[in-house]
Amino acid sequence: MESGFGVGQLRAAARDAVRAPSMHNSQPWRFRLREGGIEVAVDPDRRLPAADPSGWAARIAGGAALFNLRLSLAVAGTPARVRLRPYPGEPDVLARLVPDVPRAPTPAQRSLHAAVARRFSHRAPFWPNPVPAEARWRLVEAARAEQGWLELVIGVSAVNAFAALAQSAHRVLDRDRAYRDELAGWVRGGPAPDGVPAAAGGPVAQPQDLLPSRAFGVRERAPGRDFEPEPLVAVLGAAGNTATDQVVAGQALQRVLLTATDAGLAVSLLSQPIEVPAAREALRLSLGRFGTPQMVLRVGYGQPGWPVGRRDVEEFLDLPVRRR
Repeated sequence: MESGFGVGQLRAAARDAVRAPSMHNSQPWRFRLREGGIEVAVDPDRRLPAADPSGWAARIAGGAALFNLRLSLAVAGTPARVRLRPYPGEPDVLARLVPDVPRAPTPAQRSLHAAVARRFSHRAPFWPNPVPAEARWRLVEAARAEQGWLELVIGVSAVNAFAALAQSAHRVLDRDRAYRDELAGWVRGGPAPDGVPAAAGGPVAQPQDLLPSRAFGVRERAPGRDFEPEPLVAVLGAAGNTATDQVVAGQALQRVLLTATDAGLAVSLLSQPIEVPAAREALRLSLGRFGTPQMVLRVGYGQPGWPVGRRDVEEFLDLPVRRR
């Protein structure tokens, strides 16, 4: 077993880690090398005070980045043992990774790793092709493999009931001026290292849309390009709603997203019914599941998603100071 990770290993793994999704593409994470271990932490300067006052979204994003980091290390033949939230006095540190016994990556790890660079959020309408049962099973199993759960919302009545809940939550959030202003501050008019380019934001919302969408986009849709009438909706959850549960959910989310990408599927994320506490509780009760919903996914087939910018990896790293 190696004594510790090195700077080169951290840099290589962090390049994959930063491809994880985050609310408004705020990229609220940092990676630190300390005493031979790699630590994943929330960057308090990148939090969203209006949209994410509790830090839930930052911890979900950090968990997703942690999964990519683990996967990158495993594919390099240097897997890690992970301890979540290792320091009670440092709540922003989400995880500490130390070297495990070196071993060759599995074919499944290689496939998921190959999907990291191809995973983009898809905010446009999907094609009418249904998601086959085998692909649905793979997504459910991906969440389970990371101690999460994924509940598929099946049937017109169930989807319509969820849509009403999501639209109601969206209206609650949209009434908050600070929330709207914060979102507008993350919309980019062109290429940028963070935020969401307007061109990648999907078409402008219309009254007939079943599910809500954030006001990132400026493109008017072509006639007949409405969103699918019965989307595949999946609710991802964790055993509870502690900070640790949220990091676990972020890892499960990323494994589901990479599994979907590997299967040729497109995914968009809907967090509005999670952000509003009353809506989240109503969603939990409607599912009849033990645990707490942490994210909602819309899944289908569609055109390749639009990539959004990432800051330079060096901006995320905290490296030991060399002594002279």
